[in-house]
Amino acid sequence: MGTFKIEGGHQLSGEITPQGAKNEALQILCAVLLTPEQVTINNIPDIVDVNRLISLLEDLGVKIQKKGKGSYTFKADDVNMEYLQSDKFKEDGRSLRGSIMLVGPLLARFGKGYIPKPGGDKIGRRRLDTHFEGFINLGAKFRYNKEEHFYGVEAKKLKGTYMLLDEASVTGTANILMASVLAEGKTTIYNAACEPYLQQLCKMLNRMGAKISGIASNMLLIEGVEELRGTEHTMLPDMIEIGSWIGLAAMTKSELTVKNVSWDDLGQIPTVFRKLGITIEKRGDDIHIPRHKDGYEIQNFIDGSILTIADAPWPGLTPDLLSIILVLATQAKGEVLIHQKMFESRLFFVDKLIDMGAKIILCDPHRATVIGHDFKSTLKATTMVSPDIRAGVSLLIAALSAKGTSTIHNIEQIDRGYEDIDTRLRAIGARITRV
Repeated sequence: MGTFKIEGGHQLSGEITPQGAKNEALQILCAVLLTPEQVTINNIPDIVDVNRLISLLEDLGVKIQKKGKGSYTFKADDVNMEYLQSDKFKEDGRSLRGSIMLVGPLLARFGKGYIPKPGGDKIGRRRLDTHFEGFINLGAKFRYNKEEHFYGVEAKKLKGTYMLLDEASVTGTANILMASVLAEGKTTIYNAACEPYLQQLCKMLNRMGAKISGIASNMLLIEGVEELRGTEHTMLPDMIEIGSWIGLAAMTKSELTVKNVSWDDLGQIPTVFRKLGITIEKRGDDIHIPRHKDGYEIQNFIDGSILTIADAPWPGLTPDLLSIILVLATQAKGEVLIHQKMFESRLFFVDKLIDMGAKIILCDPHRATVIGHDFKSTLKATTMVSPDIRAGVSLLIAALSAKGTSTIHNIEQIDRGYEDIDTRLRAIGARITRV
């Protein structure tokens, strides 16, 4: 189990460039299975979860070549479907939550797709029902081996249909979308997710020859085609990383510039940070965060009531940033209620922040009230364990703002979502070592 040692209480400065988007990568990489032609993908983040998926694709028989940093070519012209029944796949597929999105492309092109029950973060239940109900609507037969926790769908030919999703699941929408582009006839996906990463997937599939309309809305219309061709795709910067660096700058009273953020794809993220009192300046396509030497003050609602920040389907705030926002609020002036609606275990890391001196009331598994210190007292260094990707980075930000030396164990969770984070933080002045 890896460990970070962090000497906190130091100001940082300089520029940092966000990696390619993790959540987009997991969708885009699975889409290469939809065509036997070559697909080139750029700005792929070098992180554990993405590298595991690339290894899975290679084991499936996809020919992969690295062109340069973050740039690969993929050619799925000789896919080994027998690998899906192997013990190795049952073990490797279980280690990665994003492996579920292999099923849609495999089902569409080869008539069958299998997956072990995926793992991933320990943040509560994440249902697969939306995925499989969508495949069943397209005409697939579903089977489940309870003893091995192994799912399967099969169909000679998928047929387009109308479906209303029970939730606006990003991965569910992506999976059903990838299955429907090669289905016979027209498919309508209502209550579809419309995150920028999903929009990116739609645009990539259209360049490959798919016929998708309604992009960026909650109703996708797909006219099935016989085959798809190769293409080239460049991924967006990771909005969760961008939010992480904004939080880091404010918590450490540092002046930072986050480069090439793709402002048009950030949605409400800058607005939410401004409600917390953070000054965010737009400089071209960069975000500049000046030093908050006098701290930052949380806005109330216009009637004077306490600010509530909650996650919601896009264009609402992504749930992945709530952990960052919660940590940021611990040193703000004022109070805020954080309402994490999607995952029932994601707020359980706050006990470590309370140990560090934060004033947080955990109301229930989904809600926490934070009373900010206004920097009148600093967080105290401590020893922590990272429970998941986002909580791990939130604890890392807390440690960088705290006085003293903190220890964070189980940093493999952080490595799953953040590329070479310790090296990049040292480049802007952080005192962090990997043990």
